Amino acid sequence: MADRSSTMLFSSKDVEREYTKQLLKSVQQALEERGYNAVNQLSGYLISGDPAYISSHNNARSNIQKVERYEIIEELVRSYLESK
Repeated sequence: MADRSSTMLFSSKDVEREYTKQLLKSVQQALEERGYNAVNQLSGYLISGDPAYISSHNNARSNIQKVERYEIIEELVRSYLESK
């Protein structure tokens, strides 16, 4: 059994990365629920910066604007390279 009395350390960068991952998953789900191609819509948003690419369904549009676009791109590139 794990010792739950010890202090666990979390990097703020790790927390930010996990938040970004969860955000992308929730936006993907919202877009797909509305019948959109999530890859096309997210790409359009990341390239142009126009939030109209993201549906307001389930607050996806307002939620994605809580994270800087460059942070989303960094996470996508990092995930891609780590999967190779």
